[in-house]
Parts: sequence; structure tokens; C-alpha cells
Amino acid sequence: MARPALNSLNKNQLRRWLIVFLFTLAIPSGLLVYQAYDQLKWEAFHRHRVLAEELATRIDKGYAQLIETEERRAFVDYNFLVIAGDPNSNFIQRSALSSFPVRSPIPGLIGYFQVDSEGVFNTPLLPDSALTASEYGIQADELVQRRELADRLRAILGENRLVRTEQHEDREDELTEAMITPEEVPLSDSTGSLYSSSTESRRIRDRKITEEGDKASGDYGIKQEIAAGQAVFDRLSEQKADRPSKALTGSNIRGRVEDLQLDSSFEAAQAPMRQQRTAPKAKAGLAKRTPRKERSVLPEPEPLATQPGTMAAPQVSKPAPLRIRTFESEIDPFEMSLLDSGHIVLYRKVWRDSQRYIQGMLVEQNAFLSGLMETSFRATSLAQMSELITAYQGNLLSAFSASAGERYQAGTEELRGALLYQTRLTAPFNDLELIFAIQHLPAGPGGAVIAWIAVILFLLLSAGFYAIYRLGVGQINLITQQQDFVSAVSHELKTPLTSIRMYGEMLREGWVVEDKKREYYDFIHDESERLTRLINNVLQLARMTRNGLQVQLKPVSAGELMDLIGSKIESQTTRAGFDLKLNASPDCASRTLQIDPDYFTQIIINLVDNAIKFSARAEKKAIDIECLSQQDSRVVFKVRDYGPGIAKDQMKKIFKLFYRSENELTRETVGTGIGLALVSQLTTAMEGSVDVVNMEPGVEFRVSFLSNRNTISVDL
Repeated sequence: MARPALNSLNKNQLRRWLIVFLFTLAIPSGLLVYQAYDQLKWEAFHRHRVLAEELATRIDKGYAQLIETEERRAFVDYNFLVIAGDPNSNFIQRSALSSFPVRSPIPGLIGYFQVDSEGVFNTPLLPDSALTASEYGIQADELVQRRELADRLRAILGENRLVRTEQHEDREDELTEAMITPEEVPLSDSTGSLYSSSTESRRIRDRKITEEGDKASGDYGIKQEIAAGQAVFDRLSEQKADRPSKALTGSNIRGRVEDLQLDSSFEAAQAPMRQQRTAPKAKAGLAKRTPRKERSVLPEPEPLATQPGTMAAPQVSKPAPLRIRTFESEIDPFEMSLLDSGHIVLYRKVWRDSQRYIQGMLVEQNAFLSGLMETSFRATSLAQMSELITAYQGNLLSAFSASAGERYQAGTEELRGALLYQTRLTAPFNDLELIFAIQHLPAGPGGAVIAWIAVILFLLLSAGFYAIYRLGVGQINLITQQQDFVSAVSHELKTPLTSIRMYGEMLREGWVVEDKKREYYDFIHDESERLTRLINNVLQLARMTRNGLQVQLKPVSAGELMDLIGSKIESQTTRAGFDLKLNASPDCASRTLQIDPDYFTQIIINLVDNAIKFSARAEKKAIDIECLSQQDSRVVFKVRDYGPGIAKDQMKKIFKLFYRSENELTRETVGTGIGLALVSQLTTAMEGSVDVVNMEPGVEFRVSFLSNRNTISVDL
């Protein structure tokens, strides 16, 4: 049952079944490749995410080490002069923060400052007014530069309403009356300590100062920037605590984090694990940031005594005498805030003698972010596949990438991709957020292998599909040709056998008159010859298919071949009603060919038989066989008829096995489609070649052979 179904399969059905088979193999293979590649993508994401975590940890530790150094600085370091060593030795020297130009491991540091309880600004860059700068090695030009830097610090703080400016000094007296008096808030405990040991009472006092500063500003119609004393620094801390995700404005703000529209499908799958790892670190960082107490020694100018009613003469060249004072202070950890001007301010609160001081530093935002972040980021492979985005309280500040370089001007529309990792730094930089956005996630070495495997698999499937299709089409064509061949052979055998049997019975029974017997005998002979040629071709085809051709070459002259084929085909052409013309040039007849005479004769007989079949209705019934010699030692045999010729699109097909130019149901000529195929194969076996050329009218066949180690062309 299966074989008839297979034999009945046509080309369209074969194509459809092969396509179904191809998709049956391709879809599972594609799914496997996709799953493998997707797994590699997740592994690559996890690998780079670990790198991002490690990088964020290094950046955090780097900033923590920088701020730890600043945390260890004493209160007196923010003055121009400090006591070195034992206070009893009274050895006074310049503070480490008074060096110029300002040198600090903190990238982008502009300078240090201090604001006292009255909101008065000073910096360790400049000595007190009672001191002479030249006495401490400061030249005039350097002093000018120091003052310029101090003015810049004051201007930045004043622009951000952190210190009093000149336009506010006229209102200072009014604000002082509105401020809280020292008696209203307890500044010391029962032990008489210079500072309260209760942290809670100190926080109450800070809030009271802030509230009174705001009240005073409102009562006198003064805006927020004219807050009394240090109330503005308190409001900076309160704003961060109350509105940690407030949208800021300014030239340094590039948008909001939520505007990035980052794809968090990768990161969300591992978010619980990330929170579990980062939570202990944050708690540990907060636990270490507690106020500390210290005892300090500070040199202070001693005012000169004067007699009543007299004026003290100004001391220009001689510095005022200094007195050494020992005191205790309580120092809070540093806090960080981003100013409207785009600068970063790091500040701390210090309590000394029941008064609060603000000490800190101003930092350039761009240099501070790129100094440690960008350097560390570009040293890793993350720079090749992601961007490092920094944000402050949800507001975008900058973005770094290997392709775009330092992109402080990047907008949210340029920052697209998948979220790789997101975290915050520890205090005091806990408002700074690091966001790693994937721009291109490399699959790694395994991805290239999978890609090549996918390509090779696709090529193999395509090549296999094409090969199987071509093989199937060839088998279908072969089955069709075999069926046509069987049909043609049956027809070719049945017709002459029927005629031979009929005429033989008539002759045996004596039903034929004497003058018709010769004609009947000749008909029986011709049909027998045709059957003999057909059977010889079929047997020859069977031998070629089974064992191949066994060619026996021997030297034969072209003249002998012309005589041989003349005797073989003369009766065939005469009985068919064709005129046969044989012509051999003198130089051709003497040529010797290495050839198998039997195969050569079979070639010529098949060509003549083909000419008789296809030119039976031609106006001129003639067959010309000519032998010519060419200059390149080739011998040309020409077999020409005067029939309709051969269509151009069939020139190369006529030598294929079982091919017929006519349909089996409508064809008018006899034949099996193996005659010209045998001509081509026999010629090739004898190291020759065959060709066909259309003439006007008719067609001409040409064949080439090897003779005496020289190629001899035979055109038929």
C-alpha cells in the first residue's frame, strides 16, 4: 500500500511534505537555540550585574574613605592657626586646611568654610584680621588669590542663601531681636557642662532655632534666603528628610529617574536578592555615623588693653598677642546636599561653648561625580555595554558611557535600555543613586558558539531540504520516464509484432497472391529490423545501467567506417523512401580513428533512424552523411536531414534518457526516448563528444572522437 502511494506522489505534494518536515525540525531546533541563547543572556545579565554591584561597592567605599578622612578632622582645623603637639609648648602653626592652592583627595573640592552661630562666614584660607599674613609666609600676590577664592566661596554660599550677604547686613539687628534668647532653651545640664549631654535636647534646640529663624523672616517680610544664623542648614536637612524625591530645577538637573522608562524585567527577577544583600550594608553604615566628642586647643587673638578715653594705636607690623584656650566640642557626622547652583555642599554641625558652628566644604558637582565614578566605571567591561547614570533624590545629574564619554548634558530621551542595577550610596551620600542601564548586553563567548551552531544548523537543514527535494524530484522524474519508457516500448513492440503476425498468418494460410508475397516478406523483414534495433538499444541501456560500457577501441580508417555504415543503413533509408548521400573527402578517408566500430555503427544507425522519424513529412526526403577533415586534426562527420529541426529550448534536453519532445498521448512519431541518450553516452565512452545544430531546413548532428592520441571530431 505504501509503494503505490509513493509512486503516485507528485512534485507539489513532495514539496508540501518536505516543507512540513523542515518546519517540524526547524521549530524545535529554533526553540532550543532560543532557550540556550536566552539562558546565556540571563547568565550574562547576572555576570554583569555582579560586576555592577562590585563597582558600586568600590565607588561607595571610595567615597566613604574620602569622607572618613574629613570626619577625623578636628574642629580647630577649620581655623587658620592651630596648636601643634603639646598645648603647654605653645607651638602655633598653620592649619592643614590653610594650604594654597587647595589640595584634597576629594575630587572637585573648591575650598573649606565655617559659619559661626551668627551666620558669619570665614575660611581657613585667610588669617584673622588681627594677624598679619606676611608673618605666616603669605605673600601679597598669594593673599590676593586667597581672598579671591574666599570671595568665590562666600558668593556661592550667598547665592544659595547659606550665609549672609551685604544686602542682608542692614536687617541683622531686626533679626537678632526676633531670634530666641539663650535663656529660653537649656544649653547645659545640671553638671554645668558646656554642652548638653542629651542628644534629644540638642535636636529640640536646633528645631527651635530653625522655627524662630523662619518666624523672624516672616514677621519682617524677608524671604527664605535671609534666614537667621544657621537655620538654612537645618532646613537643608529637613527638606531631604521630608521630601526625598522632590523634583529639583536648575541647569544641573536633566530630568527624573522615572522618565527614563528603563526596562526592569531583568532586574526585577533578582530584586529580593538585591535588597537582602544591600540592607545590612546600609544599616551598618548608619550605625557608625554617630556624633563624637573631642577636646581641642585653639589659639585666639588677645585684644590689647587701652586707657579710658584714649584710642589704641593700630598695630600694623606686629601681630596681636595670642592666648591658648582649651575647650570641648561635639561634632556631628557630615551631611551632603545639592545646591541650586549645582554645587555640592558637605557640612557638619559642631557644638562649642553652647554655640553651634557649621563647618564644611564646597565641591564642583561634575568633577566630584566623574573623579571617582567615571574612572572606576571605565576601568571595567561595564563601560562597553551599559551607562552609569547618577541621580540625586530622583533627579538625573549625569551619565557616563564608553561611546558617548562624559554626558552631563544627556537628556532622558537619550537614556534608554534595560535596568541592570540600581542602588544608593551610604551616608552622607545616601541621596546619590547609581543606575546602570544596559545599552548592549553581550552574550559572551558561548553566545558566539550558539550563533554559529544556529547558522550551521540552518544551513544543514536548508541543504538537506534542497538535496532531498532534488532527489525526490529526480526520482519522480525517473519514475515518470520509466513509465513513459514502458509505454513507448510496449507500443514499439506491439505494433510491429502485430503486423508481422498478421502477414505471417496470411502467408502461411496461402491467402496472398504471388505478386504480393515479395511485398509482405519485405515488410516482415523491415519490421524485424526495427524490432532488432529497439531490442539492441534496450539491451545496451541495460548493460550501461548494470555494468557500464565496455569499449574496445581499435584503429579504423574513416573510409572503412563510411563503407560500414553505408551497408548498414542503405536498405533502412531506401525502404523509408529517403535518398541517402554519402561523401568523404580524400584527406578524411585516410585518417585513422581509435574507435569501437560496433558502437560507432550503432550511433549512426540511431541518428539516421531519428532523422527518418522526424522528417517523414518533409518536402525533401533525404539524408546526407559527409566526412570532412579539419586543420586541427579533427574529422567531421555530418548527418543532416531536411525536416522541421529542433526547438532551441530542447537542444540540451534531447540527449537526456527517456526524454521525448512530444507528449505520450499526442505524439505522432514512434520511439522510446533512449536513442539519442545512447548516442551521447556511447560517444562520451569513446572519448568523443556530440553536438546538434539547426540548419535551414533540417538539423545536423556532430560528434568528436579521439584518434592516434589526437582528437578527431566527427560531425553528424
